[in-house]
Amino acid sequence: MTVLKVRHLTTYRYRRPVGFGEHRMMFRPRDSYDQRLLEATMTISPRPSALRWVHDPFGNAVTLVRFDRDADELVFESRITVEHFPDPIDFQSEERAKTYPFSYAPEETPDLAPYMVRQCPDPDGELERWARRFLRPGQDTPTGRLLMTLTAAVGESFVYNRRTESGTQDPLTTLRLGRGTCRDFALFMMEAVRSLGFAARFVSGYLYVPTRDGPRHLGGGSTHAWVQVYLPGAGWVEFDPTNGIIGNRDLIRVAVARMPSQAVPLSGTFLGRAEDELGMTVEVQVTSNDPAAG
Repeated sequence: MTVLKVRHLTTYRYRRPVGFGEHRMMFRPRDSYDQRLLEATMTISPRPSALRWVHDPFGNAVTLVRFDRDADELVFESRITVEHFPDPIDFQSEERAKTYPFSYAPEETPDLAPYMVRQCPDPDGELERWARRFLRPGQDTPTGRLLMTLTAAVGESFVYNRRTESGTQDPLTTLRLGRGTCRDFALFMMEAVRSLGFAARFVSGYLYVPTRDGPRHLGGGSTHAWVQVYLPGAGWVEFDPTNGIIGNRDLIRVAVARMPSQAVPLSGTFLGRAEDELGMTVEVQVTSNDPAAG
């Protein structure tokens, strides 16, 4: 068990005081057997006139805030502390799911169906052909090996780069450009495994970057994104194609969703002219209380 702390600071700046529409935040981690939320604080400036919590369709905690005063700066600071319990990578799936292809059980299929439907166009089957390169022709393929190979292949085949513009590029763009962000890689892998019939969902959260030992992870210093794939008997298993991480090691889960647009950490509007906007800065720090961590 490791105690991890996250400080997430987002600052918007404007040329002159502007008004603000409702803002939506997804900063509170999901409590589970492998991570337990110990503390969470939120500081917002200017002070909101109203704040409320809701759960979205996926069970994520969402904070909604409104403002009644203008300002030339809008600041959100989230601080969380979690107990993190890394899972061993053992793929203890049911016997029928140990090799690919397999079928989900009839009682699971209705609930998994939304996560099996591909959401991005692939008219010529380019993405599916890429995914099928990792199957063993004419014979079954060990499921765990297939998913681990796909995860590693994304990191080895594409170049990671940060992108200032918002949004997630579609998988065919990632395939053709050969580069992308962690959100791009997560969507790419999610759609690739869906093309093979797996149920997969998008995960947004944070990445702990050990600085004392081992290679540096990609995507640290910001929010992070990866994929969960459902395996009968094993449940939702984490796969981070950006760093080749299998399981929840170093990953702090905040939100899960069917598509990236449903798991945006912070979104909202301002009331003013387009030229009033000076830009946004984001700082994320993830630290460990365990001196042996990393």
